[in-house]
Amino acid sequence: MLGSGIIKGMAETARNFLGSYVSEDRLPTVQYPEEKLPAKENARSFPFLVYDRDDPEMGLRCVACLICEKECPPQCIYIVKDTTKKPDHTGKLQAHPKMFDIDISVCMSCQICAEVCPFDAIKMETAYEFSTGDRFGALLLHKEQLARPNEHFQKIHPTEAGEADARLAEEKAKAEAKAKADAEAKAKVAAEGKAKAAAAAANPLQTTTPVASR
Repeated sequence: MLGSGIIKGMAETARNFLGSYVSEDRLPTVQYPEEKLPAKENARSFPFLVYDRDDPEMGLRCVACLICEKECPPQCIYIVKDTTKKPDHTGKLQAHPKMFDIDISVCMSCQICAEVCPFDAIKMETAYEFSTGDRFGALLLHKEQLARPNEHFQKIHPTEAGEADARLAEEKAKAEAKAKADAEAKAKVAAEGKAKAAAAAANPLQTTTPVASR
């Protein structure tokens, strides 16, 4: 039938239009800023840095590998790598960023920095209220302002955070198993060396000179 597609489209539009007045979860208007809709899990605004435990400096996952800075399309990430390594929350010596700044007045919220980070150190925030009268200084966020605990990441992106935590836990378990295996191998070699030395001390070798036969 000629025009059936238009009729179906208009019917769908009318159904959605009328439904928005009777379905409470579809009412589009809230009394902002007194009322605020909760952010969706897949919403994103600007990047932030994840840290573990309670120390935003020692627990920072970022190791200043500079990948995000190189891959950022608008080049709004500025990183200066610290010249000295510091122990992280596990006690392992790790590189850290001395400076990590993001200019959110330039950031296009593309999420490429979060996608290329191999350490799950940089993720996307869901907050959007960053309006300010200072378009330069106030929109240049420093490392201290960007640092968020892992609990915050779990709260705003529970699915992604669960996957990241599982992946990091698996990598940590593999590293611990390898370290344990290496330690056991070294201990075994040392024990064998001691046993050989003890056996040699108990039964010294006697060198004999063979007599040539005529």
